[in-house]
Amino acid sequence: MLFNSYEFIFLFLPICLLGYIAMWKYGSRRLSLVWLIAASLFFYGWWNPAYLGLILGSMLFNYSIGLVLSSNQASNKRSVLLVGITSNILLLGYYKYANFFVDNINYALSINWNVEHIILPLAISFFTFQQVTYLVDAYRGQTREYNFLQYALFVSFFPQLIAGPIVHHREMMPQFSKQDGFTFKYKYIAVGLSVFFIGLFKKVVLADSLSPYSVEVFSAVSNGSLLSFFEAWKGILAYTFQLYFDFSGYSDMAVGAAFMFGIRLPLNFNSPYKAFSIIEFWQRWHMTLSRFLKDYLYIPLGGNRRGKLRRHVNLMITMLIGGLWHGAGWTFVIWGGLHGAYLVINHAWRNLKSIVSISDSNRFYCYGARIITFLAVAFAWVYFRAENVDAANLLTKGLLGIGGVVWPEEARHQLGVFAELFSDWGMRYQYLQYFNGMEHMALIGIFLASVFMMPNSQQIFHMHSAVIDPPKPGKLMWQPNKRWATLIILIAVASILKLGEVSEFLYFQF
Repeated sequence: MLFNSYEFIFLFLPICLLGYIAMWKYGSRRLSLVWLIAASLFFYGWWNPAYLGLILGSMLFNYSIGLVLSSNQASNKRSVLLVGITSNILLLGYYKYANFFVDNINYALSINWNVEHIILPLAISFFTFQQVTYLVDAYRGQTREYNFLQYALFVSFFPQLIAGPIVHHREMMPQFSKQDGFTFKYKYIAVGLSVFFIGLFKKVVLADSLSPYSVEVFSAVSNGSLLSFFEAWKGILAYTFQLYFDFSGYSDMAVGAAFMFGIRLPLNFNSPYKAFSIIEFWQRWHMTLSRFLKDYLYIPLGGNRRGKLRRHVNLMITMLIGGLWHGAGWTFVIWGGLHGAYLVINHAWRNLKSIVSISDSNRFYCYGARIITFLAVAFAWVYFRAENVDAANLLTKGLLGIGGVVWPEEARHQLGVFAELFSDWGMRYQYLQYFNGMEHMALIGIFLASVFMMPNSQQIFHMHSAVIDPPKPGKLMWQPNKRWATLIILIAVASILKLGEVSEFLYFQF
């Protein structure tokens, strides 16, 4: 069941919310938990009921391991933790990477080992990582759980089940176990619905409208076409903004849906294209995954405690694994490797900058840093999105101008009297299938301005925050008044009218 579907918006969400309130008011706290768990499992099973057994088995196994790790009498906890983590990784590896490894073994050894294609269960990466964090935290004595119902809700809570955020047990359980329950407040509904519909607008109106522009370009390179400079950049920038608004939209909808129940999720998306460095980008993009990789991989590897060389190696290992987490393919490995290299360069630049005394307050330096960071991120998205390495390399050639730097024929008319002047300066015009000139340039400019200049949703709702640790407020602030109500209604109507063109969120494939 998609957040951006009639079934979710008009049936599942209101029935789930009203049922929970009724269970709490006229039943008991325990019954209300059971209701919300059942609703969340129904939400998950809507995709494929066959995988309900998988998530239930995973919950029972990890809950049992967690009980042992939380017990003061348990001996050899390290071995128990190792069994728990290994079992989770093996389960994830089987479903997500078995076909990938078999294909590469066949290619390397020139054999034909046939393995039935394994379908990736929805959300397995997210609920596996989430439970790994629980096991490690239980081993460290930072959390414990003796109530299976609360643990089941921690794993299955539907707003964050499918594509995150990856939450910590210690963040959620105080909210799930509070004695006054999910006390109904009109504020929860007003803020939750407002954030939800802003997210829906980002997804169905903004992200989905960009999809055709990116699809045509990536389809072309998959078919072996070498594109011109402007065609290639139009395609990758369209995908750069599509992914931004798709993931930002999902994050808002998850936060909004959770807040209707009085639950705050951790901030997971904080205007990442405003970052002045790759380090800052990863502090803003998929923030809970970045936190997981740092706390449970980078730091255990040694972090920056063993010298600069070891830090750089640890960064590369962390980002390569982070890339592979996103998908079983060499394109994702290369994408992770690029970001690992970016981070190494970023750290080296920080050291150099301190020596030559470049100030972060210098306006021109800040503008340049933001543009370079944005272009580096956009370039890496080529390998994140492409069907295969050959297609990604072909698009990269286009981005570098190897396919030619020419303007479309339409530009002769769009540029008017300047067309001949530019011709005298060496500009060439020819028919371009995937770039029509000023119209596409204007579209890119509008989206650039929106991601660089507009406050994000959680800044707008800072005074009525729906997330844990909200970002600093922006100049535009939501208020519970008629003006904002009218705007949200218009956004909701515009979004609902687009629901006939339903598409999955891009992060659902991970």
